[in-house]
Amino acid sequence: MEQAFRPCLPPPGRPVNATPNAVAPPGRHGEDARAAPKVLRAVFSEHATLVLAVAYFLAVWPLVPDLATPANLTNLFMNMLPLLAVALGQTVVLITGGIDLSVTSIVAAASVAAAWAMTAVDPATGQRVPQPATVPLAVALALGIGLAVGAFNGAAVAGLSLPPFIVTLGTMMMLGGATLWAAKSRNIANLPDRFTEVGFGSFAGLPYGFWVVAALAVAIHLTLTHTLPGRWLYATGHNARAALTSGVPVRRVTAAAYGISGVCAAVGSLLYTARLQVGTPTMGREILLDVIGAVVIGGTSLFGGRAKVLWTVSGVLLFSLIANSLDLLGLQPYTIMIVKGAVILVAAGLDVLRNRVLAGA
Repeated sequence: MEQAFRPCLPPPGRPVNATPNAVAPPGRHGEDARAAPKVLRAVFSEHATLVLAVAYFLAVWPLVPDLATPANLTNLFMNMLPLLAVALGQTVVLITGGIDLSVTSIVAAASVAAAWAMTAVDPATGQRVPQPATVPLAVALALGIGLAVGAFNGAAVAGLSLPPFIVTLGTMMMLGGATLWAAKSRNIANLPDRFTEVGFGSFAGLPYGFWVVAALAVAIHLTLTHTLPGRWLYATGHNARAALTSGVPVRRVTAAAYGISGVCAAVGSLLYTARLQVGTPTMGREILLDVIGAVVIGGTSLFGGRAKVLWTVSGVLLFSLIANSLDLLGLQPYTIMIVKGAVILVAAGLDVLRNRVLAGA
């Protein structure tokens, strides 16, 4: 009597063999890493980015005393939260071996849509006035836009087998243009206090935004590490063909990853909008490199199959710290862009080297 077929998948983060239904060699990554020089082992440590962030802070602190002031640390922390929300979604997409360039346009579209839904035109003055009762609807609308755009990207990438870079680039341009047209290139202000309180209020001594992003991070972490869909994501990113042979619904997994990315971008948009107290069609235009750079710096592989939520948190912390310190040094914006670009290139190079070392090259 034949036994029922059961997909054989490795634990999250461990590669899938090219041979169908075969479990990856035990400890492959660990054995290769131990064989590498001590310096490389330190570079590829799971906590290397976090340690580097602390070291960078201590090294720059004497040069920029304002870096450690309570006001600056609070500002740094608050600026990290929406960026981290968007980066968490990007992490899920990168696990599958894809990329989502449309997150910036999702941030802008969700911001304008939410601001429009929670305000209304006063016939007497012609100005938009707050509508506190519609805040839940506005939040749902923003999340719905993120999910819809993510679903479109996922359908195009998974269903039509189009390159993720091209699909999301096209989505970014179309949605960005449509948002500018819908908003007539104008900001929408006078948002209800009930909503903007999210950007400035706190609970148990921590900002509301922290609790929102923490819940999002915990949900994604648990999904990746304790559920079958999480294992499917890693398997898809490491070797989609082998994963498909092993029974993984690769197309559905890929499509779901882009849906998650869209929702995370919408969450980030709501946090940005609440903090700035305005909906703007250009919101998030400059955060794309920050998002991708932070995720890659944290240790997530551009080749797929390797990522952790903790790595993304560490990467966002380091990238935000670098940007904040450069800003406090009074450097010109173009200088900051050059430094950020160099950091991203170094991170990408380390990603390639890490993959070669762990693969036993």
